[in-house]
Amino acid sequence: MSQSNLPSGFVALVGQPNVGKSTLMNAILGVKVAIATSKPQTTRNRILGVQTYPEKGQICFIDTPGIHRSSKRLNRALTDTALRSLDDVDLVCHLVDAPRIVGYQDKSGDTGLPPEERFVMQRLAQREVPAVLVVNKIDKVEDKLKLLPLIEGLTEAGDYEDVVPLSALTGENQDKLVDIIFGHLPEQGFVFPPDMLTDRAERFIAAEFVREQVMEQTHNEVPYSVAVEVETFRDDPRRDVIEIAVVIHVERDGQKGIIIGKGGKRLKAIGKGARKELEKFFGKQVYLETFVRVEPRWTESPGFLSRFDYE
Repeated sequence: MSQSNLPSGFVALVGQPNVGKSTLMNAILGVKVAIATSKPQTTRNRILGVQTYPEKGQICFIDTPGIHRSSKRLNRALTDTALRSLDDVDLVCHLVDAPRIVGYQDKSGDTGLPPEERFVMQRLAQREVPAVLVVNKIDKVEDKLKLLPLIEGLTEAGDYEDVVPLSALTGENQDKLVDIIFGHLPEQGFVFPPDMLTDRAERFIAAEFVREQVMEQTHNEVPYSVAVEVETFRDDPRRDVIEIAVVIHVERDGQKGIIIGKGGKRLKAIGKGARKELEKFFGKQVYLETFVRVEPRWTESPGFLSRFDYE
């Protein structure tokens, strides 16, 4: 088959917060493009990740924020971003967290699906896009006999072209998912150049790696009240170093104190962790400066949310 006839297209990764969408995309790409933490709502923007298989085709993944109910303006904007991402895709991969649903069923005695999962399925049903059900984190389900009834319940509740149980963390059945995705993409040749990885600018990547460290190293409400903005990004080819200065925005003075930490220790740790990821991504030395600034109620500010492309 000539390259012009190879299957390719856009595939949206959707689901509740913290179901492993970013982890799965990074695993298939083989490069960390989207940040991933143990906390929900880590992904806030639509992120494109392109994987090209010279002899098989090209998959253009769109990683999306978690779909969930919320009264908060920021969270509603994130869900809207995820749903708008479905408008121009060829396929949807709906990820579900297998141990989370099994845990709900064991605790409640209800063999049905959690209300949060039904909410996602209802929103997806409103879009006429073919979908593949991806049952993730199967490595975390101790009793594997519970997987079959779980999958049966999900497929009865939704309309799916295929079902793939897998583990984004261990790689189990990852290749099977890739093959199934190609089976649903049009034969149109590559959408992007074969060497393209993402459409996100370097400044965006830098800000995300800093925000990832803030989320990992702080607790309670602090991670969700943080936005990161790159003020300076300078690539100096003579010294083979990238100089970056970022501002970490928070909503209250107390949050600023938590991020800075006693004697500035936590802020230094955040910078160290981010610099390590940035040097891995860019392949060169990174000089990183971090500052913290209080921006009261930014999560409810239309101007601020628009500034960060959240709505």
